[in-house]
Amino acid sequence: MMDNPEEDSLNLHEDEEIIEVIDLNDTEQTAEDLAEELEDVDFSEAGNAGNAGNADDDGWEAEDEMESEQDDSELTFSKHTGDSTHLSICHKDSVTCAAFSCDSKLVVSADMSGLIKVWKVENKEEIWSFEVGDLEWLEWHPCAPVLLAGAADGNVWMWKIPSGECKTFQGPSCQATSGKILPDGKRAIVGYEDGSLRLWDLKQGNAVYVIKGHDGHQGALTSIACNKEGTLALTGSVDGQAKLFNTSTGKVLCSWSNENSEAKDSMQEQDSNSVESVGFCNVLPLVAVAYLDGTLAIYDMNSQSLRHRCKHEVGVVHLQWEEASAVVYTCNLAGVVTLWDARSGVMMSEYRGHSAEILDFVLNRDASVAVTAGGDHQAKVFCLQRPDR
Repeated sequence: MMDNPEEDSLNLHEDEEIIEVIDLNDTEQTAEDLAEELEDVDFSEAGNAGNAGNADDDGWEAEDEMESEQDDSELTFSKHTGDSTHLSICHKDSVTCAAFSCDSKLVVSADMSGLIKVWKVENKEEIWSFEVGDLEWLEWHPCAPVLLAGAADGNVWMWKIPSGECKTFQGPSCQATSGKILPDGKRAIVGYEDGSLRLWDLKQGNAVYVIKGHDGHQGALTSIACNKEGTLALTGSVDGQAKLFNTSTGKVLCSWSNENSEAKDSMQEQDSNSVESVGFCNVLPLVAVAYLDGTLAIYDMNSQSLRHRCKHEVGVVHLQWEEASAVVYTCNLAGVVTLWDARSGVMMSEYRGHSAEILDFVLNRDASVAVTAGGDHQAKVFCLQRPDR
């Protein structure tokens, strides 16, 4: 928790100079070095039979399906019996997350009950499984075969794959709702249901700092992003706030809210203003914040000001920036993927095809393809056409 009242003012250039000096000693460290460092982590012994979860089997009930008047997708996968949040592979409950390892040799998937499975891509062999109970999020380490996962009991688990050696990071007695491993591979930011945020040292196992109270959020964290250097992080919460902070010091640099929202007094109105997704632009000093009321806000980090407000008719679920441009993509509760030019705030194009909300999507590296997963039990592949490329 930070007590300096001057933290409300933002001097990004000054802070970034300090960060650059701090990070200079680490610039020559390779991915192999970081992976070797994790070999020294004091993992406690743990078998492959974790605590069995008691999650409800109902899953997330999809909203009433809509009639899709057009289908812009190139390919549709529809052999799902439950909501398709990412994919469905050999699980006893709805699959909620899946991801490839940093070298793409392994793939992990996890369901709502907390059952996690890892396969070798080459021969499709299952090499490891574990069950943690109610799972909130799951992420691969950026340069080593190590998994990090947050659970409903507040614990964060870290496993070496395929040995299964594990280490736990104990948070407050509430859900570890979101997490992000920083690009240096040594630290992870974890947000909790009580609005607090902790920066964990993955090797030492201790919390470097905690942001809470006035500097923290007043509701559960929903999303975390960091810039490509790992020097800045952005968090979103159900309290309607997005906060930018320095990852080295924990200093909160500024906060943004959806000022265009009308009355915010009732709990229902506060919920509709929840921040659902956040992200950094790689080519300009911009960040994007998606709100459940349908607003996509583009903020300028240097001036702290709102640059554009892009409106959707329904709530925005997720956003993602292109790697090498100022184009940001959103998916929403109407089942639409939309492209926005963050420089002008103009909608560039949109893609339809789902008959229910899109729960998540991912872009390939050159942003030529988007894969979506929706509440209509379908996953779709969209080929993205852009006149400027």
